[in-house]
Amino acid sequence: MPDNIYEALRESHALQRAFFRRLLRAQAQAEVRRPLLAALKAELAAHAAAEERFLYAPILMDDLGLSPSRHAMAEHHEIDELMETLEALDPEGEAWLVQARKLSKEVHHHLKEEETRFFQVSGKVLSEAQKSTLATRYRRDYQRMKAKLGA
Repeated sequence: MPDNIYEALRESHALQRAFFRRLLRAQAQAEVRRPLLAALKAELAAHAAAEERFLYAPILMDDLGLSPSRHAMAEHHEIDELMETLEALDPEGEAWLVQARKLSKEVHHHLKEEETRFFQVSGKVLSEAQKSTLATRYRRDYQRMKAKLGA
């Protein structure tokens, strides 16, 4: 099967899930949690930017994809806000772990919804050639953004 946008996105989704496992199991020490959180933040930001550009934007152009794209982008915004709140907390405090769990839950919800609903809707909108082209563009932008964000 040729590479497509969904395979590319699932690779990043797997990384995000792994980051959360590590983050939630990390010792309650700033020198352990801060670098993990910084790496997760860069991963989430690079993924969201490239995904919005190379999956959501093309799908927004079709009536079928308008509502799901807007919903997914709103969830990205919620995730950004949860991340900002988490970054402001003491990484050694209990409130930090509570907020990290809240962020994890929101991201996991978003990933599941995307993989079980959004991919199906967008699959009806995009041609096979578009799915392949978008994968290439997504991967390029994702890597560029990761480098820019210091991941």
